[in-house]
Amino acid sequence: MKLNDMDVLVCSCEGTMAIDGNALGKACGDAVKPAHQLCRAGIETFETAVRATDRLLVTCTQEAPLFLEAAEAFDDAATDLRFCNIREKAGWSTEKPGSASRELTAKMAALIAEATLNIPDAPSVTMESNGELLIVGPAEVAMAAAGRVAERLDVTVLVTDGGGGESQDALPPRIMTMPVFKGRITGATGHFGAFEVAVADFEPASPSARRGFGFDGIGDKGRLECDLILDLRGGDALFTASEKRDGYFNPAPANPSAVADALLDLVDMVGTFDKPRYVDYDAALCAHGNSGIIGCTRCLDSCPTGAITPAGDKVAYDPYVCAGCGTCASICPTGAAKYTLPAGDALYARLRTVLTTYRKAGGAAPRLLVHDSEWGEDMIAALARHGGGLPSNTIPFSLNAITQPGLEFLLAAAAYGAAGVSVLAAPHQRGETDGILGELALANRVLDGLGYGDGRMRLLDDADPDALSERLGDDVPAIAMPQAEFLAMGRKRSVMTQALKALHEAAPNPVDAIALDAGAPFGAVVVDTAGCTLCLSCVGACPTGALKDNPDKPQLSFAEAQCVQCGLCKNTCPEKVITLEPRLSFAATALTHVVVKEEEPFQCIRCGKDFGTRSTIERMVEKLGNHPMFQTAGGTDRLKMCEDCRVVAIATEDEQPMAFGTVPVTRTTEDYIRERDAMGGDADADLLAKNSKTEGEA
Repeated sequence: MKLNDMDVLVCSCEGTMAIDGNALGKACGDAVKPAHQLCRAGIETFETAVRATDRLLVTCTQEAPLFLEAAEAFDDAATDLRFCNIREKAGWSTEKPGSASRELTAKMAALIAEATLNIPDAPSVTMESNGELLIVGPAEVAMAAAGRVAERLDVTVLVTDGGGGESQDALPPRIMTMPVFKGRITGATGHFGAFEVAVADFEPASPSARRGFGFDGIGDKGRLECDLILDLRGGDALFTASEKRDGYFNPAPANPSAVADALLDLVDMVGTFDKPRYVDYDAALCAHGNSGIIGCTRCLDSCPTGAITPAGDKVAYDPYVCAGCGTCASICPTGAAKYTLPAGDALYARLRTVLTTYRKAGGAAPRLLVHDSEWGEDMIAALARHGGGLPSNTIPFSLNAITQPGLEFLLAAAAYGAAGVSVLAAPHQRGETDGILGELALANRVLDGLGYGDGRMRLLDDADPDALSERLGDDVPAIAMPQAEFLAMGRKRSVMTQALKALHEAAPNPVDAIALDAGAPFGAVVVDTAGCTLCLSCVGACPTGALKDNPDKPQLSFAEAQCVQCGLCKNTCPEKVITLEPRLSFAATALTHVVVKEEEPFQCIRCGKDFGTRSTIERMVEKLGNHPMFQTAGGTDRLKMCEDCRVVAIATEDEQPMAFGTVPVTRTTEDYIRERDAMGGDADADLLAKNSKTEGEA
């Protein structure tokens, strides 16, 4: 079979899978003849195919190592060899081997079509480790761990127990092959390949200690730099979300197995490593702040590793610390943060492919199961091997992190026809899912408001495969979903606009607006026009261009579709006349700028030039009319003049516009000599005192 310019080999795994070859071939647009045992008895079929094409997909992941080894034997083997799993994800189910329901065949076609897509590589950063390992902890456990890896890594030990004198917890090695210090850690920063640990009471090991480790010195502050850290103190970790900090290990020192696992990982962490740059940040779209006034802090509040920090009016992303959870991109209201794994618009291309292929192959009411490549894959395998497998209309959709989908992903899935989206989280991730839970709730609110019913989007965190199987079979509203096929491209707001348009056009209840809770990334800016002076501070603060001025006249306009409810306009407004109204509007006027307030400009009383708004000038005159500086006749007239006429009036109408007091006369040497001679030679002291006083006054 050939699909998307890629040859495809399908195997029934010795007839254990329910595959309808004719129906699958019809769904994929090419004839399919499933192999019986492609990895053993039918290996020649694979060898022939891998030599005859440059691009080959094999629908088996379990035996991928065997296929790769077989391909290495040929110089003319395919340069693009891929594998996809249709066995645990589809074939091993309640369907009888040799036949398949329409939904199951459609799911297989969707999985195969997805695997043939060309996904661009994500951008990456490079980290380098020279194997400089810092081991921290009590002398006995720290030295024991150091001894096991000293020949593989460049080890430094920091003993954190004991006071002065000698420590009896451990004996120094017969030959000191590593530096040993004592101290108290006060802080740690950095990342894999570039850690920095601050130490107080820093003292080196004494070479003359006899019965145990001794330390001498004055206990200064110190700093240790290293590539890797093994923390055996047994207390709080040095970093938040320490399990996500590459190069940092914090096993329980009382658990020898955990310590051994950490040491095994550490010895392999030497060399140059590429790490995905998970987030593409566009500062121009960021709504964090403006002119020192803070608006949105969602990414800062949600980042578990501290990879995001304030940077003035914007934020800074540290790609070396970022662990790739994607929560920031999920909850970012403007799309300033975009997840890059996969890169570009490949995520939406995958989503569109699986759902449209499933539908065109005859499947009905598809449900999407979003999962990761670890816990999710294990649970799917457990369901297939020990239960009835996934429901035939449930399409598994693997992501790097289950916390990365945002509202735009969920709405796009619904617009493409997904009857429901379930996000499968591991039990240990329950404390990390607040962001995705908020996005799921908001998606349900929108779909329910449009008449599609509630409860289509949900989070599943069952540890029991049987319980998970039951929940996957739960009913969802029977209302038909749209069958859109738009090409989702761009950042968050662009994709969301496309999805919302498709959902509204097919909605059972196409309302003009849906009321939302405070904090939602949609809404209106309500301006008390009576108090607004059209100072346009809100326009300068708005990060998305929702508020706009008119260069030709005093005017303020607003486009609701561009508003993310960050609150910067409200916080910036000097008159405090702006309030926020969270809602999602589908009205045509929401897509364009609508005039909120406009005034006739004030005309300069001297030249007639338009230079400001009438309300602003009149308010200034009212507030400054009683000020002492404006009590003379015509004192407030200058406020009614344009910037040019104001300068002219000051220069021509004021009697002494440049006056600032008596200008002192410059004194020369001749002046001093003349005065001295006039006073007589005995008056030098008096003259000196006089001159000093004169210069001081000057």
